[in-house]
Amino acid sequence: MSLRKSSEINSIDGNEGTKIKQYFHPHNTLNGINYSLAQFTLEPGKKSKLHKIKSSEIYYILEGSGNLTINDERHHLQKDDSVYVPPNAKQFIENTGKENLKFLCIVEPAWQADDEILLE
Repeated sequence: MSLRKSSEINSIDGNEGTKIKQYFHPHNTLNGINYSLAQFTLEPGKKSKLHKIKSSEIYYILEGSGNLTINDERHHLQKDDSVYVPPNAKQFIENTGKENLKFLCIVEPAWQADDEILLE
């Protein structure tokens, strides 16, 4: 079993403009998983950089609200919403609320730096 406590995970700065807590990834999990799970935080008025990754993703909004743009199609998201992002989709998310936007992101196959391309 692999147990990860949010309070014990340090945040890192993501290349696309967010703060990231990596919960599960094949490199830190004994169970042989093929996906990754991370929590992202985006401050009010901020947006991530336009990017795409080779993997599919599912976003689940924990707190706040914002707009996720996938291939020029905008989706308004708020707490408890989830959305699927297909592989190689051009995307960015912006915090349109007055509090931090926090969301989980499941990436399958697991996120790798070489699979992400910044487009701006």
